[in-house]
Formats: sequence, structure tokens, C-alpha cells
Amino acid sequence: MITSQPAATASSRRRGDWLARMTRKDSDGMRRRRAGAKRENAGIAILHDDDDVIVLDKPAGLPTANAARGEDSLFVRLVEHLGEGAFVGVVSRLDRPVSGVVVFAKTRSAAASLAAQFRERTVEKEYLAIVERRFPAAVGKWLSWQDGIAWDDRQQRAVLGQQPAGAGPSTGVEHQTSRFLPAICRARVVRRLGEVSLVELRPVTGRKHQLRAQLAGHGCPIVGDRKYGGRLLLNAAANSIGLHARSVSFSHPRTGIRHTVSASVPPVWHGRFDGLFSR
Repeated sequence: MITSQPAATASSRRRGDWLARMTRKDSDGMRRRRAGAKRENAGIAILHDDDDVIVLDKPAGLPTANAARGEDSLFVRLVEHLGEGAFVGVVSRLDRPVSGVVVFAKTRSAAASLAAQFRERTVEKEYLAIVERRFPAAVGKWLSWQDGIAWDDRQQRAVLGQQPAGAGPSTGVEHQTSRFLPAICRARVVRRLGEVSLVELRPVTGRKHQLRAQLAGHGCPIVGDRKYGGRLLLNAAANSIGLHARSVSFSHPRTGIRHTVSASVPPVWHGRFDGLFSR
């Protein structure tokens, strides 16, 4: 059985430590939840940890939070790791099939500060994606996308449109979508390999499924993302897509010092498309 690392002070915890499943003999409820959960990953890498903020490297296939009763999630594992009674504030999320950097707050004041930074768009986010077909620009050339985006409740997916926030949808799905909101992102191709490309993305807004919908809408769906038109699989289990949150930059809630936390792409990316990463 994998166990958690020994307790460490804020100054001694560092990137590369592991958040793993814990054995809590003093909590029958926690044991029952853990026994019923569908564990797909042995451990979660801690990228940054101090008294106010903890940043984790979420594996693809694992929900960030709000999983169904008895199901595993990053939030469940963090609660187990920190112990009952610890405050855990969810201030950023990734879709289940997406991997990479996720930020949690460990105090209410830190949660408020970080939430405000995300809301005011002062947090800088960088993603990598492996996409199919032809990205609509030369290698290295940045494109700026400013789309309208709305959520389709019936299909459980985002749809792109032309209208800005407040104007209302004008496509044929008015009855089932929310209003269109701005979806802003910069994107460029880093490298091409046959029918796939490695794309760097810097979103300004953080709409639900934004990058997945924008890449598909601009003619290059993400590998493995069947919901948005992807044909190729990233792995045999089909529980992940080629989208990874590579880094997040934020101002520390207590000190104001700017922090950039990064996570390497999953090993399966190298195994499946090593030519995109070899020098």
C-alpha cells in the first residue's frame, strides 16, 4: 500500500513530494469512502505546498471535485492527506480527462484572495495540447481567438458563437444553451508531426470546456477528445485527452510574491507522440 510522506514543515515541503492514499484507522466513514472509490492512480505529485496554498499535478481521468458519491477525486485525496477538519478551498478546476496544475487554498483568506485573482484574470495559465488536422497558422506564429461561448445543457458541451456576453445566443440551439460569453485565448503551434501538432495555449478567460471547444471550432480538435470531434485516441483506456495545464502563475495570498508552478506532460504523451518532444 502506498502511504503518505512523513509530516513536513512548509519550508521543507517541495516539488516532487507525493500525495498518496492514507490509512486513517480513526475514521470509519473515510475508510468506507476510500474502499468504494475507483482508484486509478497510485499517487498525486505535490508541486507546491505552504501554509496557505497547495498545488497538485492532477492525472487525467480523475475528477477535480464534486465527484459522485463513493467516487474518487482530487479533492477527496487532498482531504484525506490534510486530515479531517482541514480547510480545502477549490479555486481552480480541470475537466476529468485533462491533466496538470490545480491550485487549492488551505485557508479561507487564501481562498478569497486566489478566487479574486482568477475572477480578475490576473492568474496566468499556460496549456499544451496535442491536436489533430492542420492548425491554422505557421509554426511559432501566435493567433488571438475571441469567440463567443455558451454551455449546451442537453449535450453537456460548449458551443461557439459570434455574439459577446449579454447579447444572447443566435444559433439554432437558443432553447437549450446559456447566453454566450467571451472566450479569449492565444495559441501557437510549437511542433508538427504528421497529422498531429503540439500547441501552446494561453487562455485569458476560463470558460467550461473553453479550450476544447475553441480548438475544435478552429479546425483542430484535441487528440482523444471524442466529444469535440477528435478521432485519434491518446491511450487505450480512453480516459484522457491531449490537453495539459502546464503552468499557473499567481500572487501568493499572504506575501504577494509571484509564484509560477509547472507540471511536466504525462509520460503517455511521450510514448504515443515522442516525435513532438524529441530535440
